[in-house]
Amino acid sequence: MEQMDLQSILLPGIDPKRPIVIAGPCSAESEEQVMDTARELASKGIKIFRAGIWKPRTKPGGFEGIGVIGLPWMKRVKEETGMYVATEVATKDHVFEALKAGIDILWIGARTAANPFAVQEIADALKGVDIPVLIKNPVNPDLELWIGAFQRLYGAGIKRLGAIHRGFSSYDKKIYRNLPLWHIPIELRRRMPNLPIFCDPSHIGGKRELIAPLCQQAMDLNFDGLIIESHRDPDAAWSDASQQITPDVLDYVLNLLVIRDSTQTTENLSELRKQIDGIDEQLLELLAKRMRVSREIGVYKKEHNMPVLQSPRYSEILEKRSNMGKQMDLNPEFIKEMLKEIHEESVRQQMIVMNEK
Repeated sequence: MEQMDLQSILLPGIDPKRPIVIAGPCSAESEEQVMDTARELASKGIKIFRAGIWKPRTKPGGFEGIGVIGLPWMKRVKEETGMYVATEVATKDHVFEALKAGIDILWIGARTAANPFAVQEIADALKGVDIPVLIKNPVNPDLELWIGAFQRLYGAGIKRLGAIHRGFSSYDKKIYRNLPLWHIPIELRRRMPNLPIFCDPSHIGGKRELIAPLCQQAMDLNFDGLIIESHRDPDAAWSDASQQITPDVLDYVLNLLVIRDSTQTTENLSELRKQIDGIDEQLLELLAKRMRVSREIGVYKKEHNMPVLQSPRYSEILEKRSNMGKQMDLNPEFIKEMLKEIHEESVRQQMIVMNEK
């Protein structure tokens, strides 16, 4: 899928400099609300207006979008402000109506991205259409499912593709509405280096006060753009009120962003990276040595008819090593997660030895 790149999804008049900003209300609620918000955003220099026409909700009974009657409002935004317009589609019927109304950019939401049948239906409906399509990450942290969605669209001939990182659902109550799990979009970038990636700080944070720091994190990770929910009167919004900001606040947030140079400009950085490469080689050598010792332990356990898993020993290691890491200014949770992965591989190595004849 080499043809995907930032230039491919850019529309005429959109500055390719980071961040490319898509902004507008979570939902189109009325023609007045849509037009007032769009005019304010346009006055701040925003070139792409977003609004949900169809809103997939977790439970029935909530506001599920204004529906097709809101599409003429989006056409009016284009005509009166010159902005491009974007909306979410979840079915082939949504695609048909959005294209008929002249919507410029489509995106596939997190719930839809988690359903390969739904993604394929949208892909089939878009065959022969040249339009940018952005795909949000699935609600669950499944990178392969996310990549599969891109492959389905690409297979249908859609080449102008981009990703939206909106975080991942969690049963536990956390500071974020959806956990950022930044390593997943980072791995997506590694696997698909030319794919443009947007950050959705509104859905990650779930609170308007988290939008600014999340935007900065996305820029520091070299994301290409931002898709932010902005409403003329956020507290009165019909959906996701707590995570929307006014156009004035959006302008303030964007002006505060520090956009770092993505190219290497100093010899010092090159030298530091060489140090990292050397340390990584040492880590791999140590891990290989640890696995050799693990296999020797497996031989001993086999000879003495002992079970592979020694739970008290494992718990003791986790506790001691996380405390050691804390004393070295390392995150204890990071240490625990790293040791869990190492322990799983150690157990696997010992199982190989135990099963050898």
